[in-house]
Amino acid sequence: MIEFKNIKKSFDDKVVLNDVSHVMETGKCNLIIGTSGSGKTVLQKCLVGLFEPDTGEITYDGQSFTDMNSDARKELRQQIGMLFQGSALFDSMTVEQNIMFPLDMFTQKHFDEKLQRVNEVLARVNLKEVNKKYPAELSGGMKKRVGIARAIVLNPKYLFCDEPNSGLDPQTSMVIDKLIMDITREFNMTTVINTHDMNSVMEIGENILYMYQGQKEWSGTNKEIIFSKNERLNSFIFASEFLQDAKDMRMLEAKGKISDDRNMDELMK
Repeated sequence: MIEFKNIKKSFDDKVVLNDVSHVMETGKCNLIIGTSGSGKTVLQKCLVGLFEPDTGEITYDGQSFTDMNSDARKELRQQIGMLFQGSALFDSMTVEQNIMFPLDMFTQKHFDEKLQRVNEVLARVNLKEVNKKYPAELSGGMKKRVGIARAIVLNPKYLFCDEPNSGLDPQTSMVIDKLIMDITREFNMTTVINTHDMNSVMEIGENILYMYQGQKEWSGTNKEIIFSKNERLNSFIFASEFLQDAKDMRMLEAKGKISDDRNMDELMK
């Protein structure tokens, strides 16, 4: 669990985060959503220590990250996996070398042990026989899966994902969403995801934080978001007529006026 209370962050005279509090739950996909400039990226960077909040407190399973010294933070960061928006693979390294990189940095294991672990996580993300390929030889979806493999190679307790579906087609995005959700549950991680992908919100948004102009505007689940009366949230989520129609049908379904769940589920896919 990651909890943050009363987080404030400014750059010069511009307030980017203003008194933000929330709990990111263990074993769930915790989504941070909002328009560009809402503060979600700055918030995520504060949570991992790339930015220092001006005021407020961040705790990891009861340990104050805010008050930790550099050595304690370094130790904690070994329990954090990161999936970057562009995957951030090293172009000059093979898949195997990319995934092994954190093991080289943070462990004293022999090469055979590290290779075994690399192969384990590659199998977990459904990638085999790609060890010697370079990133340029992979599709966008494969790069994301290699990024996920690298992020979990150290068995992290916490996983941060920045726009994991950026640049992917809808079908591949759904594969990545399911993979992240399955891994989160399998390893009981606290997963924090910044996203603009509304399909991700509806499919894996077990704990959603909606940011608006640097503040917490709404929080809830993907089931509750359909019935939200928050006008700003509704304008953000249901920007298209299709999604608005889907929301209307979901509400009718909940009231017992639509009984064909199969047709509704097909519409929401």
